[in-house]
Amino acid sequence: MNSNKKGLNTICTHVGELEDKQHRGAISPLYMSTSYAYEDVDVKRYPRYFNTPNQEGLCKKVAALEHAESALIFGSGMAAVSTALLAFLRAGDHVVLQQTLYGGTYNLVNEEFSKYGIEYSFTDGWGAEAFEAQIKENTKVIYIETPSNPLLTITDLEAVATIAKKHGITTLIDNTFASPVNQNPIDFGIDVVIHSATKYMGGHSDICAGAVASTKENMERIFHLAKNFGGSLSDYTVWLLERSMKTMGIRVRAQNENALAMAHFLDGLSQIEKVYYPGLPSHQDHEIAKKQMKGFGGMLSFELNSDLDASQFQKELSLIKPSMSLAGVESTVLSPSKTSHALMSAEVRAEQGIADGLIRFSVGIEEVEDLKQDILQALESIK
Repeated sequence: MNSNKKGLNTICTHVGELEDKQHRGAISPLYMSTSYAYEDVDVKRYPRYFNTPNQEGLCKKVAALEHAESALIFGSGMAAVSTALLAFLRAGDHVVLQQTLYGGTYNLVNEEFSKYGIEYSFTDGWGAEAFEAQIKENTKVIYIETPSNPLLTITDLEAVATIAKKHGITTLIDNTFASPVNQNPIDFGIDVVIHSATKYMGGHSDICAGAVASTKENMERIFHLAKNFGGSLSDYTVWLLERSMKTMGIRVRAQNENALAMAHFLDGLSQIEKVYYPGLPSHQDHEIAKKQMKGFGGMLSFELNSDLDASQFQKELSLIKPSMSLAGVESTVLSPSKTSHALMSAEVRAEQGIADGLIRFSVGIEEVEDLKQDILQALESIK
């Protein structure tokens, strides 16, 4: 199938599917073997080499969705992030990283990179000029995340890509919050796209995985490190992820619609101090988001008024679940200071604007009116 001529939901459903030649079933068969023949075969297959039948099929789907030439599936989002970064960095190199960044990525860089002799700088903001200001003679990589976790800042993809190309720098992006449904960074000149596939690709809070997509040349470079790090995914989970991605387009678009409605609703409540959602015209990066996103995503954050207890508010919710992670079909909330960004110091969180009372809201596919009523009753309980 020529995926370039197919629509989103057709790619989600069919690209990369494996043919059941024996029984002609409607879905991809699952190949559980961890040991394959090596004599007289075209491909010497081994799970750690990312080339079992199910792995290869799913990688084609991810590549097609991100308008990339090639892709790899990893055992977690952080396995994808760490392998991709280290594939382009070595001792003596320098990387520029966005200030507003997922806590796990920040911790990886802050705790591990100095052990490898890799220099790093965090930007003072997320505008293109903030990245250029940090570039040095030995800068090899610029790493961005947009929309960012948890404040939904938006970085101008095309502007950053232009700066990077001018200086001969490779660009990497964490595209998890947007998903391939809402944003395709390669179309704007970004080199390497990374996902925590645990999130929107999995979509049901029951899969842990990561993904990287880029050119064949870049992916070959990433593969050579990946096979040594051993961050491959079991074929059963690969099969489950391929199944889940069939509905990703429908799920994410429903979450886009719900999140926009909930952002407007929360923005109109007197008990809410501030709402962070790029789909709101009041969002500082709204115009950039409109330029590079097809939808504004299912993620938002908000702060309660200072006299309200954010922890107690979450406990009073009855439909929306206080829960780790995000992007499932069910709506969830969490406190970034206690979870996703707990590894950051309080000082660094404050610099990024992550208050202890900030609540991250992953909007699911429930009926919007039911979500609104749950918010209202929880606010009533803690007033």
